Amino acid sequence: MASDRPPKALNPANIISLSRVAAVPVLVVLLLFDSRLTSILAAFVYLFATLTDLLDGYLARRRNLVTDLGRFLDPLADKLINAAALIMLIPHGRIQAWMVFLIIGRDIAITGLRAMASAEGIVISASQLGKGKTFLQDLAIFLLLAHYPLWFIDFQFLGTVFIWVALVVTYWSGIVYFVNFFKAERQVDNRKA
Repeated sequence: MASDRPPKALNPANIISLSRVAAVPVLVVLLLFDSRLTSILAAFVYLFATLTDLLDGYLARRRNLVTDLGRFLDPLADKLINAAALIMLIPHGRIQAWMVFLIIGRDIAITGLRAMASAEGIVISASQLGKGKTFLQDLAIFLLLAHYPLWFIDFQFLGTVFIWVALVVTYWSGIVYFVNFFKAERQVDNRKA
């Protein structure tokens, strides 16, 4: 029997989101060192974080555990783990600093746009293009973290190819978010007039 009470803030979905936040310093410490072992460990910490992102969303929806804390924590955890990985890859020469700036800058811009939209009562849902962007970024970052060749697979080369594709899709989806926001804002203004 379902309860009418709101879910507790520290429910299993939010605890999983917190585990992603806790993975950030582990990832950073591993990436202070440039070795095959620390690279592989960092890649698996990142993979763990990516998989828990899928799990916490599934749990929140399936068990009706959606909370304001979860709405805040989930995207924050995603941005922290991605930003940490990307920034820590710069000194190892695995990614260009300008690419990291563009990716993080776009995420900040979209976060601000969503806050503005929310203040105006406009909901900007994640699009399929946005989900594709997330998948491509996650794959590229995992490959760049793994870096070292294994079984004739050049992880650095593949990661570089995917980060370029992810960068294009990142900005394409960002433009779509802004266009959708301005369309929705115009509709709200027309209703008020």
